[in-house]
Amino acid sequence: MNFAFTEEQDELRKSVRRFLDDKSPIASVRRLMEGEVGFDEDVWKQATEQLGLAGLAIPENYGGLGYGAVELGIVLEEMGRSLFCGPYFSSVVMAANAIIASDDQEAMSQHLPSIATGEARYSVCGYEEAHGFDLAPTSGEAVPDGDHYLLSASKVYVIDGASATDFLVFAKVGGELSLFYVSGSADVVTRTPMETLDQTRKLAKVEFASAPAHLIGAVGDGPEIYAKMVNVAAAALSVEMVGGAQACLDMAVEYSKSRIQFGRPIGSFQAIKHKCADILVEVESAKSAAYYAMWAVANDPKEAVISAPLAKAFCGDAYFFAAAENIQIHGGIGFTWEHDAHLYFKRAKSSQLLFGSSSDFRSILAERIGL
Repeated sequence: MNFAFTEEQDELRKSVRRFLDDKSPIASVRRLMEGEVGFDEDVWKQATEQLGLAGLAIPENYGGLGYGAVELGIVLEEMGRSLFCGPYFSSVVMAANAIIASDDQEAMSQHLPSIATGEARYSVCGYEEAHGFDLAPTSGEAVPDGDHYLLSASKVYVIDGASATDFLVFAKVGGELSLFYVSGSADVVTRTPMETLDQTRKLAKVEFASAPAHLIGAVGDGPEIYAKMVNVAAAALSVEMVGGAQACLDMAVEYSKSRIQFGRPIGSFQAIKHKCADILVEVESAKSAAYYAMWAVANDPKEAVISAPLAKAFCGDAYFFAAAENIQIHGGIGFTWEHDAHLYFKRAKSSQLLFGSSSDFRSILAERIGL
């Protein structure tokens, strides 16, 4: 068992980092987070068509490149480092893996190729209110209508919902939770951007009023599909959070070297040294948890059931700690809108709560290991 990255994987990281440094600098992030769409379509096309990032971990027989979760994790770590604004997590991580988890061959053939090319941008609609981990409160319903269904639901916290071309919606059929596909072009679909703490990851309220919908998988498969999707998404989000935490550490160390106080760099003071050292310990520990979770997703699904919630809980707390300490090291300037530290702080908090809090995921972990 070798957890070192291969030469090819290192090259992937370098190329993605170069691309993001060039196309997604903080100045672009600030510009994009002010708009409703939240991403640059030209940059998205370059990332998906030229670099092939959208199809990286999608099987070759469905139009992807056929790589695995580890390579996907490398891309996400770099995106977390740069606060990349784009529908990658919603479409490539969540939606694609929800479709794969359904094991519906027809649905995979129909939807995965367009996700792989980046032509279609899917969003997953699950939650209807403030939530923990599961979809138990779901009340949206789909009723049979010929060869399809008519779906009515009001979904909130939909990642990239305002700009999605297509939707995957969890709704009930006769009380059984199931997954449906709904075209974003339907006139009976209404999107409303939500005001959020983290403006770099757009959320929306999406309402469906008797929208034509097509079942993915079988009736009643919803809970199993959702659990499998969130396992992958939690592991992937953990790696993304590691990228952000590393950026906070780099920012804090650089500032400690350049900020002069009392005639010497503040990094020479013991209190600042300890803060930087504490961040380093958290970041390196988070890397171990996140990398192992992505390895498990790729190689040992049974182990991923344990490692994914563990990584999500630990990395969420580690990222938030790193972002908060980064602000403390910067002092007053770190609290201002003009400084980039607050962007990572807000992303850290929103990621920590995505799919459920760290406490929720610790409870899930405890349940899965029989505590």
